[in-house]
Amino acid sequence: MTANSLVSVIDDSDSVSWAVATVIRNAGFRVEIFGSAEKFILSDQMPCSACVVVSVQLTGMSGLQLQSHLAAAGRHIPMIFIAAPMDERARALAVELGAVNVLNKPSGDIALLKEIRSILKPRN
Repeated sequence: MTANSLVSVIDDSDSVSWAVATVIRNAGFRVEIFGSAEKFILSDQMPCSACVVVSVQLTGMSGLQLQSHLAAAGRHIPMIFIAAPMDERARALAVELGAVNVLNKPSGDIALLKEIRSILKPRN
C-alpha cells in the first residue's frame, strides 16, 4: 500500500462522494472524485486508478455498466461498489463481473478502508 495509490470515487451525489473521499484521504490515499461513470472513463485519471469506489446507481451509465465497459476494454481495475440495499441478483452479478465487494450505503468507514487496504497492499 502506498500513499501514491490513487482511489477514484464515482458517485452522482456530492455529499456522498465528498464524505467517502474524506475518509479515504484521511487514511493517507490520493483520491479523485467523479460525478459520473462517463467522466471517469474520459479522464486522464482512469489509467492511474489503483481502485475504484463506485455507486451502483448513477445518472447515465450505472456502476455495473461501468464495470462491464471496463472489462470489455480489457481494463481490470478493482472495484468496490457502494449501494442502497440491493437485491441479491444484482449483488451476485457485480461480484461475478469482478467486484471486490458491495457495501451498503452508508458503508462503515472501517469496512470501506479494510477493502481498499486489501486491494492496495503490496504483493510479494
